[in-house]
Amino acid sequence: MEFLSSILGLVPCLYDQTSKHTVYIRDLKKNLQALRKEMVGLNNLYEDVKERVEGAEQRQMRRRKEVGGWICEVEDMLKEVNEILRRGDQEIQKRCLGCCPRNCWSSYRIGKAVSEKLVALSDQISKGYFDAVADMPPRPPVDELPMKEIVGSELTYNRICGFLKDPQVGIMGLYGMGGVGKTTLLKKINNDFLNTSSHFDVVIWVVVSKPSNIEKIQEVIWNKLQIPRDIWEIRNSKEEKAAEILRVLKTKKFVLLLDDIWERLDLLEMGVPHPDAQNKSKIVFTTRSQDVCHQMKAQKSIEVACLSSEATWTLFQKEVGEETLKSHPHIPRLAKIVAEECKGLPLALITLGRAMAGEKDPTNWDKVLQDLRQISS
Repeated sequence: MEFLSSILGLVPCLYDQTSKHTVYIRDLKKNLQALRKEMVGLNNLYEDVKERVEGAEQRQMRRRKEVGGWICEVEDMLKEVNEILRRGDQEIQKRCLGCCPRNCWSSYRIGKAVSEKLVALSDQISKGYFDAVADMPPRPPVDELPMKEIVGSELTYNRICGFLKDPQVGIMGLYGMGGVGKTTLLKKINNDFLNTSSHFDVVIWVVVSKPSNIEKIQEVIWNKLQIPRDIWEIRNSKEEKAAEILRVLKTKKFVLLLDDIWERLDLLEMGVPHPDAQNKSKIVFTTRSQDVCHQMKAQKSIEVACLSSEATWTLFQKEVGEETLKSHPHIPRLAKIVAEECKGLPLALITLGRAMAGEKDPTNWDKVLQDLRQISS
């Protein structure tokens, strides 16, 4: 019976030695070798692509979907190829007389699978040569800014938040002397939009300073709006760039935060549409002059005042540190007087407090106090 099965198994092999079916059986060993070689090539390409992707992702880039799909397909394919190679090796070992398989149908099926996988691997390799494997993600609507903690200006900030929610207030100015904390408040406004439910399309932060430069402001706005570089670079004049900015901003609900304005800025000259109750956009700026608030036609002008005595001492203690303040009986008294000489200005308190942190000699505290009094006199 076993002999009869062997004879019957040979019949398909002898039937048509020139047919394409017999090629799968005849070339199985050669095709297995070719498949192994092709698999090594695909695996090397896979490792190269993975390395490029991982490097790009470490730079905060986002892998392309076509690349991610190719990687998954290759991982599945390599598992399938290993299984086919295993079965092919077993089939070669079963062959009798050095050339004729014991079961032609089994050998045929495996030979066909090997041949088809060779084509599939070759095709997959041709797909794996990517010009780019990842792209920079689109900029988020809001860029988080590093900022100091707000101390003593909580009531002012709450007033600002109230006006930001008022649809009738499109432009708001924060004014006060230098170092009083206007920029910190503006940064707080910016960062709060990270978790807001107001659904602004974009929040743009611009440092203006003196003298103001319209073209530099336009560059910052362009960069945030991600206007394609080729479109932007053919705009040669301020007017053309303003028209392009205006075209984009008119389609968005935006917040424009302008820090440190010293004179009136022409919004339309920059390409910024005027906020109103219809587009619900907002412009908030800081300035040292209340007159600039009027010139900018702010619907609300909020003074950022110096800190109270209590807030002054709280902030100064935090910057100096408890260890320094407790290092000598005379230092707390001197530290309070030094803090008062800062006139409630957060910037001065922070700068001087950090400079005196670790200073445990009362003589040096007294010297700093005399210097401050001489400067203010």
